[in-house]
Amino acid sequence: MKYWRLVTLVLVALSNCYHVKNHKVMSNATAPLSIADSEVKAKPFVSANVHPFQTGDARIAKIHEKVMAGERLTAEDGLALYGSNDILAVGWLANYVRERMNGNLCYYNVNRHINPTNVCVAACRLCAFGRKKDQAGAYTMALEEAWQTAASGYSEAVTEFHIVGGLHPDLTLEYYEDLIRGLKERFPSVHLKVFTMVEWSFLAKRSKLTTKETIRRLKEAGVDSCPGGGAEIFSDRVRHIICDHKIDGGEWLEIAREVHESGMRSNATMLYGHVENDEDRVDHLMKLRNLQDQTGGFQTFIPLAFHPDNTPLQHLPKTTGLLDIKQIAVSRLMLDNFQHIKAYWQMLTPKIAQIALRFGADDLDGTVIEEKIYHDAGATTPQGMARKELERLIREAGREPVERDTLYRPVTRGEATLALNV
Repeated sequence: MKYWRLVTLVLVALSNCYHVKNHKVMSNATAPLSIADSEVKAKPFVSANVHPFQTGDARIAKIHEKVMAGERLTAEDGLALYGSNDILAVGWLANYVRERMNGNLCYYNVNRHINPTNVCVAACRLCAFGRKKDQAGAYTMALEEAWQTAASGYSEAVTEFHIVGGLHPDLTLEYYEDLIRGLKERFPSVHLKVFTMVEWSFLAKRSKLTTKETIRRLKEAGVDSCPGGGAEIFSDRVRHIICDHKIDGGEWLEIAREVHESGMRSNATMLYGHVENDEDRVDHLMKLRNLQDQTGGFQTFIPLAFHPDNTPLQHLPKTTGLLDIKQIAVSRLMLDNFQHIKAYWQMLTPKIAQIALRFGADDLDGTVIEEKIYHDAGATTPQGMARKELERLIREAGREPVERDTLYRPVTRGEATLALNV
């Protein structure tokens, strides 16, 4: 009965809990694309939790009282959430918080991924993307090639280039400065989201500079913000197993602080579903929440499901749908100072990401175009998705789609860019 209760309630929530009006984009032929000056403000919204809260788990009942009172959850609460089998009760709470913070809105953007090189000095056991310089499949883009790659996925609809790559032993700071300046010259309206904290650290050491100075120089070249990759799990025990060649968790957090202090914002991530345990996950979330209390510089949190195929850890099982959904929900409940939780459809699959919109997530990421890192690790999702398909997923989940830029400012399109097949 529990199984059918879960299936029935999820299907009801996804289909017709309430009706949503189609999101209309204003048409302006003279301004094919315009971006607002500030973030979207969620409209008052009556919760779609049409069923009263119920649980047989006494620990979750106590957490319900805290959530209703607006109290901050503790590490002990986080462990209780992970340990509970009542996914509907946990999801109810996460959905309540999600709608309290973001109403019925669901965000996406039109972006393009660029990976200038897959050559990497690290040998992380979690990775299927990196190659040694002389290894089959290794590549490094010349500047013109990188700019052409950006152009091949570019149209007036694109608002973001997401740029990350391997830790190349020979590429200099000047290479990256030229890369960024060239992109800004060619695509001045596109936001450049560039470099994980791991890449900042490596480039600074290779250039014999502080990370602050490295951040300053590349910000002057045109970097606008940073993605949140490389965080993996902050636990030293786990990092020694999955990514012992990377900076440790404390260094990741310190560089994120420096990025925020420079005036740039970043995302944050957690890689789950490998050798970590619930205590490691809670510790990771608590450390991110603590830094966010201090800097306010994180825009969104992105739980990343581990894909073991083609990695030295391929003996591990893949994450289950239940764990994927629970991770979204627990993240929403614990990270009370993060405005957004993203269900990254490339890693979760579009179907799980869509259901996650009822379990705490308010963002699906974007169109992406040619994602490589997770597909090298066996992801079977498409390498890109059209804007109209993202909006269809969102609407069928009963949410209102809002196209955003990287900083969560609403994008308004005219007829010219609406007609583009992106």
